[in-house]
Amino acid sequence: EISQLTSKEVKNLIKYDSYLPSWKNSKRTDFYSIYMEKVENLSTLGYGIYSKHHIFSLTDNKISPILNPDNIRLSDLFGYNKERKAVVDNTLSFLSGKPAANVLLYGDSGTGKSSTVKAIANEFKEKGLRLIEISRDNLQAIPIVIDEISKNPLKFILFIDDISFQKNNKEFGVLKSLLEGSASSKSPNLLVYATSNRKHLIKENFSERDGDDIHINETIQETVSLSERFGLSVYFSRPNKEEYLMIVNRLAKQYKIDIKDQELNYEAERYALLRNGRSPRIARQFIENLKGKALN
Repeated sequence: EISQLTSKEVKNLIKYDSYLPSWKNSKRTDFYSIYMEKVENLSTLGYGIYSKHHIFSLTDNKISPILNPDNIRLSDLFGYNKERKAVVDNTLSFLSGKPAANVLLYGDSGTGKSSTVKAIANEFKEKGLRLIEISRDNLQAIPIVIDEISKNPLKFILFIDDISFQKNNKEFGVLKSLLEGSASSKSPNLLVYATSNRKHLIKENFSERDGDDIHINETIQETVSLSERFGLSVYFSRPNKEEYLMIVNRLAKQYKIDIKDQELNYEAERYALLRNGRSPRIARQFIENLKGKALN
């Protein structure tokens, strides 16, 4: 093949007398075998931008790679083993072609819901997993995502972070249709992973339960049951003191913080009390603050 020849051999072959940059091949490359190997492994390697990147966002109705994604791994996350395992097992089922569910991770802020989804995307990118993040205000563009990836051999998570709706929100119907798997929105290589601080994703006031709606009970069920359309719901609650200090101590070892356990625990509790209470996020902020002081 011409791709295996040196510059001199190419010039002789095509009878070319003008300038041609000089090169030598240190190794004869079988491009056909490489091509066939990539074709046979498209379900894990991908093609185009999906072979070079694994985290994407939907911007201006276009799927674009995130060039510097959060590289957090599952090993960086402490606590919530049972909750995280449920999401990981669901993802592995999805990647292996077994039945898998759309997932709602809900609960208190700072408990690692979003970090769990990002870590899973990083952990299983070599198995053909890709993540597309879409904002809750842009859900009407979901059909664009489906058209783009429906025939792609890779597996995709459509990630909606911090999701909630006002009553009669126009995006509500789009997500409902996707979760129910209607013909226009279903794609076998796509799952929805969403996070929220609340299980009932539709915000409503008590005053809205009054009024002239004859079928008020049906209306209420419609607004509060969106979360039930996720096949798997995982609750992340605030850690108690023991769980919080466990996370602090494990992070301290990871960051190589040199401080006595008693002092570490005391300062960690004080730090949490001055902020929004205990959470894995507060624990990490505390440890990073200690590390920053040690470096100064």
